[in-house]
Amino acid sequence: MSLAVANLLHVLDLEPLEENLFRGRSPQVGWQRVFGGQVIGQALVAASRTVNSDRTVHSLHGYFLRPGDPAVPIIYEVDRIRDGGSFTTRRVVAIQHGEAIFSMSASFQVEEPDWQAHGCPMPDAPPPESLPSEQELAEKYLHAMPDPVRRYFERERPIEMRPVDPERRLAGQPIEGPQMVWIRSTDQLPEDAAVHRCVLAYASDMTILDTAMVRHGRSIFENDIIAASLDHALWFHRPFRADSWLLYRQESPFAGGGRGFARGEIFTRDGVLVASVAQEGVIRQRRG
Repeated sequence: MSLAVANLLHVLDLEPLEENLFRGRSPQVGWQRVFGGQVIGQALVAASRTVNSDRTVHSLHGYFLRPGDPAVPIIYEVDRIRDGGSFTTRRVVAIQHGEAIFSMSASFQVEEPDWQAHGCPMPDAPPPESLPSEQELAEKYLHAMPDPVRRYFERERPIEMRPVDPERRLAGQPIEGPQMVWIRSTDQLPEDAAVHRCVLAYASDMTILDTAMVRHGRSIFENDIIAASLDHALWFHRPFRADSWLLYRQESPFAGGGRGFARGEIFTRDGVLVASVAQEGVIRQRRG
């Protein structure tokens, strides 16, 4: 297993402190704040560990309240809201320095047969093998990338991304239409389906807010831009493997009032819709 994936699984493997109480740690990679996807994934791990194994998460809704400090542990407190006949509900609060930095509600369901079923079709997209790898993109574009992006590409990463249109972020002019990117973990994951859901929760926070910026020819990596997630919602529809290629289609139907809204659908490469995502974030011009 690659070191980056092993580190991700270690980050998601929370330390139990007491019943309903867990401790998570952040990788020490020089980030000024904790990556939002990490907090989502860890909160989902905390909630899942208080739920019977016959139930799987089908939705989560989280709010980012304060920036996370990567230098100190995060405490996750789980509230067992309800255990019903078919559904289980949990609320999780992530705490640092005595204050809540993130809150999340998650719902779990026993497996049921389809009564009626449908799913939107996967958009046309070239297969991931036909697209340049991250290493090839780095060799081509690294000199033109802002420092934060350059540092990202220079590290080993647990999630591989192959954008269908890699020049969108570098265009410097407004671009309409959806953004599509293939994603998967960079190495094989354990067979536990809960691990795959938590890894996808981690990855679902990547690139989605970018769609609100690209429509205006801007990037969240520009020095005069303040961009941060406000909330994040994720619905799991069908089983999947996060170590197999998944197509993440993203679009931004609205931006205004200092906020940008984006949504996405995630498909297996054979066209099955397995998850849906929605996120709103702060987008501001830095004052002064």
